[in-house]
Amino acid sequence: MPDDAAVPTMFDQKLDKLAALAVRVGLNLRPGQEVVMTAPVEALPLVRRIAAHAYQAGATLVTPLIGDDEVALARYRHAGDDAFDTAPGWLFEGMAAAFRGGAARLAVVGEDPTLLAGQDPAKVARANRARSIAYRPALELITSFAINWNLVPASTPGWAREVFPGLPEAEAVARLWDAIFMACRVDQADPVAGWAAHNATLHARTKFLNGKDYAELRYRGPGTDLVIGLADGHLWAGGAEPAKNGIICNPNIPTEEVFTTPHKLRVSGTVRSTKPLAYQGTLIDDIQVRFEEGRIVEAHASRGEDVLRRVLETDEGAARLGEVALVPHSSPISASGLLFRNTLFDENAASHIALGQAYTTCLRDSTGVPMDELAKRGANASLIHIDWMIGSGEIDIDGVTKTGSVEPLMRGGEFVAA
Repeated sequence: MPDDAAVPTMFDQKLDKLAALAVRVGLNLRPGQEVVMTAPVEALPLVRRIAAHAYQAGATLVTPLIGDDEVALARYRHAGDDAFDTAPGWLFEGMAAAFRGGAARLAVVGEDPTLLAGQDPAKVARANRARSIAYRPALELITSFAINWNLVPASTPGWAREVFPGLPEAEAVARLWDAIFMACRVDQADPVAGWAAHNATLHARTKFLNGKDYAELRYRGPGTDLVIGLADGHLWAGGAEPAKNGIICNPNIPTEEVFTTPHKLRVSGTVRSTKPLAYQGTLIDDIQVRFEEGRIVEAHASRGEDVLRRVLETDEGAARLGEVALVPHSSPISASGLLFRNTLFDENAASHIALGQAYTTCLRDSTGVPMDELAKRGANASLIHIDWMIGSGEIDIDGVTKTGSVEPLMRGGEFVAA
């Protein structure tokens, strides 16, 4: 009879289910594929389970790339000034080569949202820009949906402390794991079946929106009076979608959004964020911006404003939109009442927009079309893609048809008909 140490705990069982979901539902991995995986060092127990499930699914090679907060901080504490204009281009070129060769991309996320809060904003901005430039070859393959890819969360001490301040570290980490398992539907009897039903709901919503083919969306709420024109020939997407390699995958676990491509020149008005934005170790809170002809011409934040302004200066497209997404205020993540301070979660608790690079797969007949042609239809190009939340229970959204008719789409953060 095995001893008690060999009996999987309830936590072990749920962690294994999350790993299986990442492989089977997130990536929908195919036999013969490689997997390139990034993760924080604290997520190694999940990384190891993901690797096991990937090999069981027929992966030929799983390559984990592990990050560490203390190593990241050492750069800011000890490196010379010229170090902040450097990024591992060789690594990102290798990742892009792997993706072009058929590899799948999996990212385990659990970063400390305030890791770099005490560091020089100018150095943070320079490091982020250098990384964005170096990462561009790989990012383009992801945003064009050339490959099957997936993001999946892991509870880490740095992140857990921000979600549950005041709790002992071990308790905070455990509480965050419980929230992750709930949001990812791991606590259901059959998570795979649960995701199939959820994907069906999201697909019904995208079918409704694609049938409407709105010309623009109008937002009204506290601090928000915004018009977002949609790209010519835009498509709504959400849930499991086919990548260009033919594999149907769920890019985000969890996900509650449907999204499309806005027109980079047709955004006007003002908008205020409804949740903090955690970006590369910096928390940017209470964002308020004004758009004219698609571009942000005025930007403020009560916290992290210097970083926000430098982000907007990354390139010409950084101050324009590349994504607009709708999420009901009653989503399970929102209903949890937790502020996760993590984009993967917070963007699925509220409707949001994204600065920077557009998802060109959200344009009809875009395969093989040069970016300059897609730009004429409104697709934005940038080194960055940063989601931030603008939805809440106080936001109303109207859809405007091509004939100018105005239809209620969301009221109080909830879909009226979709």
